[in-house]
Amino acid sequence: MVNFRKYISSVAVLASGFFLAQSTVSTVLYSQTYDNQKSLNLPSPITSVVEKAILSPKELVDINVNTMMTDPVLKNANWGFVVYDPKTKKVISSYNENTPLVPASTTKLLTTETAMSLLGENYRWMTQLEYSGSIDENGVLNGNLYIVGSGDPSLGTNKAGAWSYRDIVSDFVGGLSREGIKKVNGDIIIQTALFKGNISKLPENVVWLENNNYYLPVGSTREINPANEKLIVKKGNNFSGDKKFFYISPYNQQMVYADKYDGDGILTTKLPDAPAYLANTFRTTLVKSGIAVTGKVTPKMTDANPENRKLVSAYKSPTLSDIIYYTNQHSDNGLAEALLKTVGFQNLGDQTAESGRRVVTEHLKSEGFDMMGLNYMDGSGLSRSNNVTPIAQAKFLTSLMDEKYYKTYFNSLPVGGQSGTLKRMFIGTGNGQVFAKTGTLNKVKTLAGYMKTNSGKTLVFSLMVNNYAGSVDMVKKRMEKILEPALDL
Repeated sequence: MVNFRKYISSVAVLASGFFLAQSTVSTVLYSQTYDNQKSLNLPSPITSVVEKAILSPKELVDINVNTMMTDPVLKNANWGFVVYDPKTKKVISSYNENTPLVPASTTKLLTTETAMSLLGENYRWMTQLEYSGSIDENGVLNGNLYIVGSGDPSLGTNKAGAWSYRDIVSDFVGGLSREGIKKVNGDIIIQTALFKGNISKLPENVVWLENNNYYLPVGSTREINPANEKLIVKKGNNFSGDKKFFYISPYNQQMVYADKYDGDGILTTKLPDAPAYLANTFRTTLVKSGIAVTGKVTPKMTDANPENRKLVSAYKSPTLSDIIYYTNQHSDNGLAEALLKTVGFQNLGDQTAESGRRVVTEHLKSEGFDMMGLNYMDGSGLSRSNNVTPIAQAKFLTSLMDEKYYKTYFNSLPVGGQSGTLKRMFIGTGNGQVFAKTGTLNKVKTLAGYMKTNSGKTLVFSLMVNNYAGSVDMVKKRMEKILEPALDL
């Protein structure tokens, strides 16, 4: 909580001449009930020259926080803030720092760090082309081709330097040419157990549509072209008075309600994990290039009696550090959910989101994360049931500064005024000095990360605003106003 005890009397003395000219109260005196007041009846903000001549940077931060308590945009909001010194392990300034709040996409800070800690910066997903059977003297493969996936969330997307489907298919075709295969007398079998089957349950209270963005859970190997997937919008029945629309994905056959729909009736998306699309594209390309395939593309999740197979070609995804950089810079929800399932599979052998959440929360607990107020429901932050406190975020980010992967993690964060989702914030003051993950849902705006002060210090901060009034741009301006004086600490 903001504390003006240390400097309020000096402010009153040094600025008394200025304050007497104001129409509001001329002096502010400390009383026993002072700390329990939500805000101070301070005069209108004085000019920056007078402020800086009288007040320290910390005092300016505190006054800005106090001013926001009565700001029309934030006065009825639920919000919390903390600036933390990682060297002294002390709070510099705070407000409601122990209040659990909806973190939105700053949840990705927890997901990406867990993946980096448990899997390592150089972890890669493999997608392999193999064949069974034998090749005769005419180049006919009497056997099957296998595309063996591992849940690569970047497969065919061009994200983080990932290859396109066309590039992967070209490499696979080249592999068959090297093996002398001119015809395939068999099937193309998709085999991946990581994201097998349909997702059984969506994250609680998840947001599927926010400001014209949509969310689709990762994971399926059904024979569906992801480029043609549609989220179908239908009007709700007359009995659901407060719910007007629902969404159905062919990947999980589940209905999700929403209060509002701003689209045109059909949404089109791509699914990050889509080996079926790769396999179908591969088959089409083979046929067009004169390599006949007599069989069809078919999934085969488990195989009690696997055939002996030979490796033809192996595609490696970008490194985990590359994937995390892209995830945090672009706040990519699909990649974040894939990371959640990957850590669950690698540690518990189960591809469900529930296993992923268990792995993340157990990891955070083992690293000393302040679990009070934490509710971790998904990997991306789209669930409104996610909760975390500002002080927990700040201490978590502080603890990472001693990790061997800290530099890679730090570099993955958007930079104020320069990159990612922070490119349009801190364009003036703070440009190149704020390194943080943003979060945005309807009436939720959050920011958490690090700042390099003008004196060369590194400070950690968290600022989360829920249920604000006005526009998101209004909130951004107030967030900047709160944080900018901290750059002089």
